[in-house]
Amino acid sequence: MSKLKFAMYWAASCGGCEISLLNIGEDILAVDAAFDIVFWPCAADFKYKDVQGYPDGYIDLCLFNGAIRNSENEEMAHLLRRKSKTLVAFGSCAYEGCIPGLSNLTTKAATLRAAYSDSYSGDESRTVLPQPVTQVPEGELHIPLFYETVRALDQVVPVDYIMPGCPPESHQIAAVVKAIISGAELPKPGGTVIGAGQVAVCEECPLAKNVKQITRFYRPYELVPEPGLCLLEQGLLCMGPATRSGCGALCPRVNMRCEGCYGPLDGQDQGARILSAVASVVNVGKAGEGEAEMEAAIEAAMETLADPAGTFYRFSMAHSLLQRTRF
Repeated sequence: MSKLKFAMYWAASCGGCEISLLNIGEDILAVDAAFDIVFWPCAADFKYKDVQGYPDGYIDLCLFNGAIRNSENEEMAHLLRRKSKTLVAFGSCAYEGCIPGLSNLTTKAATLRAAYSDSYSGDESRTVLPQPVTQVPEGELHIPLFYETVRALDQVVPVDYIMPGCPPESHQIAAVVKAIISGAELPKPGGTVIGAGQVAVCEECPLAKNVKQITRFYRPYELVPEPGLCLLEQGLLCMGPATRSGCGALCPRVNMRCEGCYGPLDGQDQGARILSAVASVVNVGKAGEGEAEMEAAIEAAMETLADPAGTFYRFSMAHSLLQRTRF
């Protein structure tokens, strides 16, 4: 019996999702036994023309990690969608834009300036910005077109399943891959989240919640948190209340705040949800104080919250209510 066909592609991302697949340990042997790898440029010398030559629907499972940042990413998204029976948005970048999506808070021009002309470098040519077409002695050199807006994979092509995480946790990857190999029935496709929980990270977190109110927020380097107590109630902006479970609350368990990489729960906006949680812990002043005093107390606390947009939407900007800054 012929093996299933497997593909994995790396778009706008850091590459951690590629490594996470290898982190499933000995279960990778089951992947090797069940699948023929037909496209995985990070692992072997595959070419785009290889994929172009496959019949439509040839690939049984494609894990697509990375956001859509440029024209090459978009072209490959359409190609792999056509060639794949099951296309998975694998990891936070493909799911919601993740860190690349934070550039939606500014412009394409500002992003390029930050990377080239405004950066510190000994290269005096750094002020020359990349151009889609450049004339060289050998002919015309073409590079992908850099887009103004970063998009999630499902904002470009239909996606069957989503596996959140930055990167997805190894035990979740192994469970999903084993289910596919065994022929187990998966949830109905159509952008369905798999390999994650259905409650907030707080439900997995063992830290005690004492309904404590705070007067300010701290950045992680400013405070050594007290062990065993809710980090949000100590003034560290933990994204646990606004983030989907599935990781096992790994960060809060070691006194590190949840950064939000598993994204929001179904039907929620991550930034709006954490703002609600923040409102519940901020001390608005003493009983009997006037409205002006309460407003001043709230404003003083919120002024200590660094980079609200970048913190609230660190992993979910492309799918957020904001999507991008309007200019």
